[in-house]
Amino acid sequence: MTVQIDHALEEIRRFRPSPEFAAQSVADPALYEAARADRLAFWADQARELVQWEKPFTRTLDWTNPPFAKWFDDGELNVAVNCLDRHVEAGLGDRVAIHWEGEPGDSRDITYAQLTDEVKRAANVLESLGIGSGDRVAIYLPMIPEAVVSMLAVARIGAIHSVVFGGFSSDSLASRIDDAEASLVITADGGFRKGRVFPLKPVVDEALAKTEGGTVRNVLVVRRGENEIEWTEGRDLWWHETVTDASNEHVPSAFPAEHPLFILYTSGTTGKPKGILHTSGGYLVQTSFTHKYVFDLHPETDVFWCTADVGWVTGHSYVVYGPLANGATQVLYEGTPDTPHPGRWWEIVEKYKVSILYTAPTAIRSFMKLGRQIPQQFNLRSLRVLGSVGEPINPEAWIWYREVIGGGSIPVVDTWWQTETGAIMISPLPGVMDLTPGSAQAPIPGVEVDILTDEGEPVDGENGGFLVITEPWPAMLRGIWGDPERFKQTYWEKYGEKYFAGDGARRDEDGDIWLLGRVDDVMNVSGHRLSTTEIESSLVAHPWTAEAAVVGASDETTGQAVVAFVILKASQVSHITDPNDASEELRKHVAVQIGAIARPRQVFIVNELPKTRSGKIMRRLLRDLAEGRQVGDTTTLADTSIMEVISAQVR
Repeated sequence: MTVQIDHALEEIRRFRPSPEFAAQSVADPALYEAARADRLAFWADQARELVQWEKPFTRTLDWTNPPFAKWFDDGELNVAVNCLDRHVEAGLGDRVAIHWEGEPGDSRDITYAQLTDEVKRAANVLESLGIGSGDRVAIYLPMIPEAVVSMLAVARIGAIHSVVFGGFSSDSLASRIDDAEASLVITADGGFRKGRVFPLKPVVDEALAKTEGGTVRNVLVVRRGENEIEWTEGRDLWWHETVTDASNEHVPSAFPAEHPLFILYTSGTTGKPKGILHTSGGYLVQTSFTHKYVFDLHPETDVFWCTADVGWVTGHSYVVYGPLANGATQVLYEGTPDTPHPGRWWEIVEKYKVSILYTAPTAIRSFMKLGRQIPQQFNLRSLRVLGSVGEPINPEAWIWYREVIGGGSIPVVDTWWQTETGAIMISPLPGVMDLTPGSAQAPIPGVEVDILTDEGEPVDGENGGFLVITEPWPAMLRGIWGDPERFKQTYWEKYGEKYFAGDGARRDEDGDIWLLGRVDDVMNVSGHRLSTTEIESSLVAHPWTAEAAVVGASDETTGQAVVAFVILKASQVSHITDPNDASEELRKHVAVQIGAIARPRQVFIVNELPKTRSGKIMRRLLRDLAEGRQVGDTTTLADTSIMEVISAQVR
């Protein structure tokens, strides 16, 4: 394994927060001092300050059986109560929890009191359907308020949710339902995306026909798209006929801090998605802490908008649990940034006076391509903090984001974390430190990281290496659902009790951390992790394909793009007159099998793949081709001339 280091970074100017911002910042250098003095005491203090415990904890961390951590494990809490009931009881029931904006332009403002009532109704319906503590519920919804309600209702009764991104295919949904052995699916007839209704319930029907376990007893359907759907009597139920009429009286139970909260599936190098398991107490502590301090949250006045879908971990942590635990007011938007016009996001910022915006570098680079004249048509002066998430942000995009969207004066916080970490791990705290464009800079207080060589030695100076987390952290994953051995092998085998993130990193001369992207066979496309193996398996499943190799190629908009090299079966070659037709067919096939997000940017039809004498495909050389570079060392290939042949075929 090697780490690519970019030595060509230009001199980067550091930005100091304004004296006015620093004076009002909720963060303070004392946070770092307290964490350095006693890390566990620091997290215990945060847990008591930020979270309401029904039974106070006395143990902060149990690390006697690494890598299986237990945080605050003798304490008890209810996550949904922390996000809702306690704010209502504190007199904040009339505060808006969610400004919801539908893509067609319909909207709803939902207060904390109203959201609490809706979650209680949904919890009663779930219990009436036999869902209880520890049961798994699959959620396959668009970005509508019912998605948030569903997650919190599941959490309220101690069940475990598995949210599946609405763009995933029926095959992907079926595999996740089977792995989690879900008893219930919550979905919608359809949702709006890019100006039209895309169907969701039909995908669920297809998925359930493909599942092997037969564990799903009911499908709860939200009416949103008004599209025609098939109906299975006795199994399918309308949300508006059940939840709306249910009682809003519901007495919650407290659950141990280590009680499972959710399973979220993410791509792995084996091709089979991994069910990342997160529990309740430690996760809620770190998500609420990072939401408060990384974004300098003032809940009485701020309007927060994280643009992520709830189907990804960013949506879990910074659309649902972090903001609501902190009593924040936030925006939830159903559609895409360019529908019905390319200024849609900035129109929403202006309408709701958004003050904190958290989005992905892919979106920022897309807006850069469209030009500054679009955001300049809108009043964005309500913004006071900008955030970046999902992939490393290049300095040019960081500076454009600050200058054009932020007006040239407000802080931009670049955050690094993963589905597995649960919450932000590396990020500057605005108001406390100078900001470096393109760098995530430093671990948050209470988190310990290092950069190691392949042999496990700390990297000196400005050299690159492998990012590791050296001490347990509260929001850390507790395992891979049903597969503890895979959990140990994937994350802990390389460096023992240090968590291996799978990302490369380097420190600059100021000690700031720069993320260098994935170092394994997982691609980061638009901030979403996709497995090369999973896409290769999909391609090979097509009857035309004999063999396939997939690589992630640099893309100025999405960070990385999927590029595939495919050998067709000899029996098919004579029937295909135009390789472009085969390429398009295979691109569509991947989109159907996995989801549109995995559709390759390019599929090259080739006669051979570069292999070593032992038969290993040299993806490094294919990546060189995909990125238009000179092909690297070919001496280990069984046939050193093969790259010339492939190069000629892909031109």
